[in-house]
Amino acid sequence: MASITLKNVVKRYGTGKTANQVIHGVNASIADGEFIVIVGPSGCGKSTLLRMVAGLEEVSEGEVSIGNRVVNDLEPSERDIAMVFQNYALYPHMSVFENMAYGLKIAKVPLDEIKTRVDKAAKILELGPYLLRKPRELSGGQRQRVAMGRAIVRQPQVFLFDEPLSNLDAKLRAHTRLEIQKLHRELGITSLFVTHDQVEAMTLAQRMIVMNAGVMEQFGTPEEVYTRPASTFVASFIGSPPMNLLKNAPDARPGTITGIRPEHLDITSVGWALRVDALEMLGAERLVYGRWLHGDGEELVIIRTDEAQPVPALGATIHVTPRADRLHGFDAATGKRL
Repeated sequence: MASITLKNVVKRYGTGKTANQVIHGVNASIADGEFIVIVGPSGCGKSTLLRMVAGLEEVSEGEVSIGNRVVNDLEPSERDIAMVFQNYALYPHMSVFENMAYGLKIAKVPLDEIKTRVDKAAKILELGPYLLRKPRELSGGQRQRVAMGRAIVRQPQVFLFDEPLSNLDAKLRAHTRLEIQKLHRELGITSLFVTHDQVEAMTLAQRMIVMNAGVMEQFGTPEEVYTRPASTFVASFIGSPPMNLLKNAPDARPGTITGIRPEHLDITSVGWALRVDALEMLGAERLVYGRWLHGDGEELVIIRTDEAQPVPALGATIHVTPRADRLHGFDAATGKRL
């Protein structure tokens, strides 16, 4: 196992005035054995960052270190990493055992050692009964476990996951997330996991890197990112529904944006007057979408309530009060936390 250090990492395509810079000076220190999730919307640079760690993309500036080695000039095969991709990339004519063993066979690992490693990985991933089957005889979740097993048997210093759950349905995604958590607890291998799904990020990460247009907006634990977002981008991207970001909140300083999570707004007899536009019933809780009308226009405000609260009528006017200790302030010009 090994730590990972990113030092002023830049990626650009092309040269001169026509160069397109897609990663803007990322710095991060990842401890040995940590599970780090890189999260952000499509096109934000998260997979590019992962591929630079893997050696599949060249680093334009800065350094990538794995353990105590700067690996910028090393081939992927020399970096002692194993990667799990979005597509399973299994050989259809090979059995599960053969797929998992293939890399070891190419590396000329002794046959008895190959069997020991594959059997151990199969036990961890509950693939024992399927070792003689072909990929076409497996479900999507089982195929993804085979892909993870192929990485495990390599016994790498670092695991890299590039949106490995994207091809699974919602139920299988949730189940496979639990399997990945269990896998990390058992193996303790340093891991980087890329996803655009913020629920996936919050569930899996020990710490998370939030990317936006090639910039690392925040690096922290899921709790830190949720409770103290570093910018309006993080506040709006992490959380479902997102944080309310209000340009004209009462008592706010000029040039600032006030943030408040939907669960930190209480329906009261006084406070901000909202017209109820829509309701979403979510079982034990509901979301109330209100339109806050004020002198400078109107703003959408979302309130999260539980089943014990009365259901407001569509078109009705309700009043909400924000919890004062849960208000967030951001600079309107830069979007940065104040």
